[in-house]
Amino acid sequence: MRKFNVAIVGATGAVGEELCRVLKDYNFPINKLVPLASARSAGSKVEFDGKEVTVLELTPTCFEENEVEIAFFSAGGSISAEYAKYAVDAGAVVIDNTSHFRMDPKTPLVVPEVNPEDISLWKETGIIANPNCSTIQMVLALKPLDELYGIKRVDVSTYQAVSGAGKTGMEELVKQMQDLLSFKLDESEKKAFAHQIVNNVIPQIDVQQPNDFTKEEMKMVLETQKILHKEIAVAATCVRVPVLRSHSESITVTFEEGTSVDVAEVRDALERFENVEVIDDLANNAYPMPIISTDTDITYVGRIRKDVYADNIVHFFNVADQVRVGAATNAVRIGLKWIEMESDI
Repeated sequence: MRKFNVAIVGATGAVGEELCRVLKDYNFPINKLVPLASARSAGSKVEFDGKEVTVLELTPTCFEENEVEIAFFSAGGSISAEYAKYAVDAGAVVIDNTSHFRMDPKTPLVVPEVNPEDISLWKETGIIANPNCSTIQMVLALKPLDELYGIKRVDVSTYQAVSGAGKTGMEELVKQMQDLLSFKLDESEKKAFAHQIVNNVIPQIDVQQPNDFTKEEMKMVLETQKILHKEIAVAATCVRVPVLRSHSESITVTFEEGTSVDVAEVRDALERFENVEVIDDLANNAYPMPIISTDTDITYVGRIRKDVYADNIVHFFNVADQVRVGAATNAVRIGLKWIEMESDI
């Protein structure tokens, strides 16, 4: 198999570091790894395949100078907005983990298990967008159910780990836990979140929108529709919880009128779908939890039950590792699928 020169923009961040691990885990065909970051981080080291690789400064010319062919961006939307064009101009395909290109009608938004055919649209912009972490794990469960019955509406409440706010979010939770045990919580700084996160839940992620939903919630609405190519009604409530890693979601799916949900059929459809695993044995206390999904590449689904009042409604709970499934792993899977589909390059 041909090997590629692969860049990671934002290599020293939480997702960038995870990308290094996932690329190795998936035996990604790498000829040369090019870790990129700001001038402040340039010269530091990242670990890849048991070796330390020097981080280079992100500049407009770095992609051409290093003959980059695949560039993973995970350094924030403003960085992608400024530098992705230089990677594309240098001949690389950009796989972008930020929200900047997601709703661009010319840029494919991809979860490879769900809409791999959209990857073929990459040539128009040179960019493939990685969806929001919460959207990814949700559509992995929605796709087989839409194929089974046809989805009309989705109502979801998320329980999102502090890893969604990057390293600073994780560090803030740990520091507040330490301060709580030391009776110094009043002195704890609040930088990553507007409120104390330890011993608390915060029912706001990202900024308020004109319709009083948050930006995070509207991402789930619009991205789900774009990925599934269907105007499904989606309502989301996104909540930050004091969990270090792995997001959880409570999901209610309303199917088309006249559908009579068979829970066994729902469970079977989910079990057969790629990278989805069902854990659903309430009598024996077995169901998806963040401690199960952390450091895995699986979306776990459980608590599957038919609505008490309506035959066409099903409820379930899912969890997935936000840093892997919700970011790094999905991006790497996009890259591998792109290589497979562009095998003539």
